[in-house]
Amino acid sequence: MKKILARLRTAHPDHHTIAKSMGWIMIFVFVGKIAGAAKEMAVSYRYGVGAEVDAYLYVYNLVAWPVGVWFSVLTAVLVPLAARIQHNAPAEMPLFRAELLGFTLLLGLLLTLVGLPALQYLLNSSLTGLSAETTKMALDILPALMLLLPIGMVISLFSAWLLAAGRHVNTLLEGVPALAIAAAVLLLSTGGVEILAYATLAGFCFHLFGLAVPLLTTANVELPRFRRQSLQWPLFWQGFGVMLVGQALMSFIGIIDQFFAAHLGTGAIATISYANRILALILGLGATAISRATLPVFSKAQAQGSEHIQQVAKHWVRLLFSLGVIALVFGWWLAPWMVKLLFERGAFSVKDTLVVTEVFRYGLLQLPFYFTGILFVSLLTSQARYGALTIIGALNLIIKISANLTLIKWMGINGVMLATALMLMVSTMLSGLALYFGFKQRQEK
Repeated sequence: MKKILARLRTAHPDHHTIAKSMGWIMIFVFVGKIAGAAKEMAVSYRYGVGAEVDAYLYVYNLVAWPVGVWFSVLTAVLVPLAARIQHNAPAEMPLFRAELLGFTLLLGLLLTLVGLPALQYLLNSSLTGLSAETTKMALDILPALMLLLPIGMVISLFSAWLLAAGRHVNTLLEGVPALAIAAAVLLLSTGGVEILAYATLAGFCFHLFGLAVPLLTTANVELPRFRRQSLQWPLFWQGFGVMLVGQALMSFIGIIDQFFAAHLGTGAIATISYANRILALILGLGATAISRATLPVFSKAQAQGSEHIQQVAKHWVRLLFSLGVIALVFGWWLAPWMVKLLFERGAFSVKDTLVVTEVFRYGLLQLPFYFTGILFVSLLTSQARYGALTIIGALNLIIKISANLTLIKWMGINGVMLATALMLMVSTMLSGLALYFGFKQRQEK
């Protein structure tokens, strides 16, 4: 025991920083996921796996896709860039922040104006695979959910700035929309799918306000400027375009799954969503903590030209893969109990529990590769290797679609989850190889 404690005390400071950040982030994520679980329990009680859930999720996932891409790109590009600006030209930061906020507001407005008629056209077409009843519900809530686009874009920017500053309150606040939905569903006894839409909109507004307060109190946000005069824009665009393509491809995988599930009948989208919500309790605790704790550390080490980071990464790869295997084993064993505890009440039947449990178990197979892959992506991002990430993202999309087409015919809805596990296994291997050859080239130089 003394040897272990001595080893911990003498470990490199980056290990301590990562571990400390992971601890706080996991606490914040856990609180947020509890809020998410409360929302899912309320929704399952009220709607079960009915058409209302399918309609809401179908529209919400489409609207949230560009917001998720924007946040991923900002996290990947802005956090390392902010570390370099802070190290090399800190006086440039206020102007760049103001201009980036202005750009974000314009982008959100443009996406809203273009996205509304585009999604109306899509929902009115035969491509969705939705029933007539579900399609009508989706069209009814579309205008309200489209307002999430400009709000969500600003939320993503504020979250990225807080992350770049090494503050993790944004992780805690991510549970606010879920709490708003849970409260609305439980308190409002009448109303259909509209309750979910307007509660989500209110939750996003509360989330935005919660992020703005710590930024304003620390003078880390400025009034928007709708021009580009900062000298940092070329560095931002340098990684933005490539990373945008990569993240769009990666995040589009969820949309692909939604389209496949819609053609499996009413309730399939809801079933996958319920399984993914339980997975998110596990993935969120691990993946969010890994990404947000390691990226600032890796970015700082990269900006300072530190050479020790390879050994730090190797240590965490072994640890995280082992934790992923342990989580897989325990999750498989506890799956029926977790699904029953969270969802089996009201409109959610015993039969629904059995189906969701099986889907959830196949989803657990991704855990070891997911945790390890997140660390690899964090390291590649800190090195600004956006080209490698984009190539891997494109291959992931090809693998996912191919696996879906094959496995869904064989296994039905379970094939969607198994295809994700296969995709992540290949993705993790490719990321590891990219890092290995990158480190080898640096050593040869």
